[in-house]
Amino acid sequence: MPAPTGSRAAARSRTVTHRAVDEQAGLPQGSTSNVARTRAALLEAAVRRLAEREAAVLTARERPAAGRAETGAGAEDAEAEDSGAAVAEALSLALHRYLSRHRELLLARYELALEATRRPELRAVYDRAGRAFREPMAAMLAAAGSADPERHAMSMVAWCDGILFSCIAGQFHAAAPTRATLRTSCAELLDGMLRA
Repeated sequence: MPAPTGSRAAARSRTVTHRAVDEQAGLPQGSTSNVARTRAALLEAAVRRLAEREAAVLTARERPAAGRAETGAGAEDAEAEDSGAAVAEALSLALHRYLSRHRELLLARYELALEATRRPELRAVYDRAGRAFREPMAAMLAAAGSADPERHAMSMVAWCDGILFSCIAGQFHAAAPTRATLRTSCAELLDGMLRA
């Protein structure tokens, strides 16, 4: 028998069918197709639901404030330092939760990201969902004193994605880093960005 063409991820994403979702959810057959008529609509709904679940990894109280009060220069410097520490604290908490409690969200994200590379209509939905995470990151970094928050947000998101992928599917999958290790690494990265 010849080897299947395409990637394993492509084969796995093809198993996302209306029937499979109904069975997994314990719903009567046809329930899912009432909400998402086509497979494309089903995948788009999966991206939206994943974004909702990922947004709940940190509570609102655990996210650092993105605003910055208008104060004197010395107070601004102290506030930026506090904001940088708050960003490192929040990001390390989120990363640790993903790696210890929400591995299934990461695997779903990787599957959907690969599927989005083959489906332009899904790519648009996936990118829109990603903006809901990138834009607050840029705002947090601006509040922490970043001179170039958009560029720094790209670097920070890429670093977080790299840590998560490496610890779920890459070279470091055998043992997830501790929260303290993640906090230290995040603080070092932020320190380099904010002092540049």
